[in-house]
Amino acid sequence: MKRDYAQGEQDDVQFFTGVEIEHTPAYGMNTLFVTSLQTIDAIELLLATNNNIKHIFFGANHSFNPTTPEEWDSWEEMIVHFLENEYLCSLDIPLSAVESFNDGSLNEFDNFIPQIRVPVPYIKLWNYNTMIKIDDKGFKATNPGVWSHSLHSLTNRQNFTPWSKYKDDKII
Repeated sequence: MKRDYAQGEQDDVQFFTGVEIEHTPAYGMNTLFVTSLQTIDAIELLLATNNNIKHIFFGANHSFNPTTPEEWDSWEEMIVHFLENEYLCSLDIPLSAVESFNDGSLNEFDNFIPQIRVPVPYIKLWNYNTMIKIDDKGFKATNPGVWSHSLHSLTNRQNFTPWSKYKDDKII
């Protein structure tokens, strides 16, 4: 995924640092962003040289997309190591991975922030009556019901992060 960093537009970045700007429980924290699967040793080395980092954002740049049980296990092993070492850890989870995600143990950690990524292209073109429905995979399948939210209220200024805020991240 190509995006802008403090050093300019780049592709194929593995690690970068910055302040968490999305409105999550880690908002405002110095963060190590990890793209794709990486070794625990490589991440620990970066944390040792950036000792003010207490939050790790895994799956940066939409890189979490495991397709085999072995890939799922590798992602979980990498993240659990840092959760057990008391880092606050986020994971950017695509909608396609949501159903299989809870087969693992990450949600058992109080210091884990799952971020389910739900793309809604052309959001400003939807009319004022548009609703976002959090549904189930089938009628009465796994949830007690459904939750409906006004798209207009979900897109309030308090929760918004403009693309320009992302450019201050520094590749390491």
